[in-house]
Amino acid sequence: MKAEPDSRIVKGVDVKFSIDDLQAMKDSTSPWDGVRNYEARNIMRDKMRTGDKALFYHSNCKEPGIAGIMNIVCCGYPDYTAFDINHPYYDPKSDKRSPKWYMVDVKFERKFGKVLALNDLKKHAQLEEMSLIKRGRLSVQPVTKSEFDYIVSLAGESSQ
Repeated sequence: MKAEPDSRIVKGVDVKFSIDDLQAMKDSTSPWDGVRNYEARNIMRDKMRTGDKALFYHSNCKEPGIAGIMNIVCCGYPDYTAFDINHPYYDPKSDKRSPKWYMVDVKFERKFGKVLALNDLKKHAQLEEMSLIKRGRLSVQPVTKSEFDYIVSLAGESSQ
């Protein structure tokens, strides 16, 4: 799942969110809101389950890459930011009776010792089929267990 570690202003609000920001949240937990892509929404709504692990990816920054691991602590539910006219992710076409956008709640698990840079990940044959490598623009992507384990090994850590 992608987030932006550098400041970016949307409707007058800084939408920066890094792995450090997640760790600093109360209980190191936060809703993963503001996803406005149907394919990414479908993954969050239909595929992510409580207890799943996710990779935290820093995007739209000097060196994009995987910064650590988080856990899904609440499966997909309507993204209430879409209904809030004052929120940067407000969507005037979204309807509370038939929500268009969904989010999950995530909890910080751990930060890698260094960000695993996308340019470096592209050099690994074991990851050549990974969605992140093939379709880097999608903000929420599936990751196979073998891809997850390999990435964690690149970070010099255990996937347990």
